[in-house]
Amino acid sequence: MAGKPIAENRRARFDYFLDDAMEAGLALTGSEVKSLRAGKANIAESYAAVEGRDIVLINADIPPYAKASHFNHEPRRPRKLLLHRKQIDRLIGAVQREGRTIVPTKLYWNDKGLAKLEIALAKGKKLHDKRETSAERDWARDKARLLRDKG
Repeated sequence: MAGKPIAENRRARFDYFLDDAMEAGLALTGSEVKSLRAGKANIAESYAAVEGRDIVLINADIPPYAKASHFNHEPRRPRKLLLHRKQIDRLIGAVQREGRTIVPTKLYWNDKGLAKLEIALAKGKKLHDKRETSAERDWARDKARLLRDKG
């Protein structure tokens, strides 16, 4: 189960230039962990924001666990990210001074069976950058097809 991805944000690589990736823990309730173990989560529209002196994951969708009855959780509630103080200060500085965005890229289980979130500092791409990325991806696919057919 170690390293097994629960959810990935593949769109982030298309929309942003990703710079500094780091691993963060999540403050979760029991029903959220059960739902994650079932493999249900979506971090595609989520982002991390600064609230006071903490970093909080906003808009991540962890659906309710069916067997939790009335002890269930709110599916899109803000979840606190667990980081070292130096990491938090560096992220806050990058967001406030440089106008960066903190984007979650992958939600997975670590070696100890704990849910971890990979976050990255990101800078938004312009439309022409997105077109260039798309063109590079298309060329790589065509090149692989040509090499496979001719080679």
